[in-house]
Amino acid sequence: MPRFMPLTCLATVAVLIISTPVRADIAIVINEASPVHQINHGEAVNIFMGRYRRLPDNSVALPIDQGPLKARFYKALVKKDMAEINSYWARLVFSGRASPPQQTDTLKDLVDIVTHNNNALGYVDVAEMPPNMRVLLTISESP
Repeated sequence: MPRFMPLTCLATVAVLIISTPVRADIAIVINEASPVHQINHGEAVNIFMGRYRRLPDNSVALPIDQGPLKARFYKALVKKDMAEINSYWARLVFSGRASPPQQTDTLKDLVDIVTHNNNALGYVDVAEMPPNMRVLLTISESP
């Protein structure tokens, strides 16, 4: 029986490594034809949190949330979970001060919107970076 103990420990470690989700960076992207080439973290927070809806070139920003990546994005961007984000937006919408970013359900939908609108910006997992997009800012996820 003791002979199988190291094998069991090794198998357990392998299962833990395989089942641990791999987190990649998240890129805020815009149409490559846009005159905007980068934004800083503060500008990204202001745009996606509805505080300011202008790009650095003073054009109107159209932020797009991607449903499958939304929780990871806001956790990385403002260190808040979805309950906190939903509560934040409920207060802003109720007071009439702002409306949340447009929502998409798939990466394909996000790509369609961003490629047809120079002022639309969204976010993607860096590992799934679509063509015809320019990265404005990369946000690292903390464990």
